[in-house]
Amino acid sequence: MTRMAESVKSAVQNADQREGPIARAIEEQTAKLPSDVFLWAALGSIGASLVLQLAGKRNISNFVGQWAPTFLILGLYNKLVKIEGHDYRDRW
Repeated sequence: MTRMAESVKSAVQNADQREGPIARAIEEQTAKLPSDVFLWAALGSIGASLVLQLAGKRNISNFVGQWAPTFLILGLYNKLVKIEGHDYRDRW
């Protein structure tokens, strides 16, 4: 078995482990935010990037435009925390 397969198998077998205190604290805070916040932040960064591009500020436009995927990933993390987060087992 490859090293990757062994680590996945180990992770599945240890699925009953609880999150650490830092991860739990982060999940508790991010679960309070509505998922729409991250979508609107991504759309806002795309819009701001477009405005900056039209204003001729290419470097800052590229910088701001690269925020969109980060906001979308944070929104995905937020949704996963709400659905499958640390308190998932505690609820059931």
